[in-house]
Amino acid sequence: MVTYAVAHLHHLTPDPAITEYLERIDATLLPFGGQFVVYGTQVEVLEGLWQGDLIIIEFPDRLQARLWYTSTAYQAILPLRTSHAEGNVIMVDRVGPGHRATDVLAARP
Repeated sequence: MVTYAVAHLHHLTPDPAITEYLERIDATLLPFGGQFVVYGTQVEVLEGLWQGDLIIIEFPDRLQARLWYTSTAYQAILPLRTSHAEGNVIMVDRVGPGHRATDVLAARP
């Protein structure tokens, strides 16, 4: 099942380290089938407040997403980002075909 690595980054401090991170991240994704589907594009806020950038990277499955995140190549560049930006990073699986909103009710005790 497709898995997404999702980051909501804010309080970015412009720095040469961020440029280096951006220059190196694509190569870390390739061995794990990762590809950007959203990267800091302009958002349209419909409800609530929004600040920062949204990044979504698609992987073939959760295992490949975890292997990417824990890989030596990605861990080597991770401090370049975390030292100059705050945010949250999560992994989430895409729902299956035909998913309906009420499907979550069956999964709850």
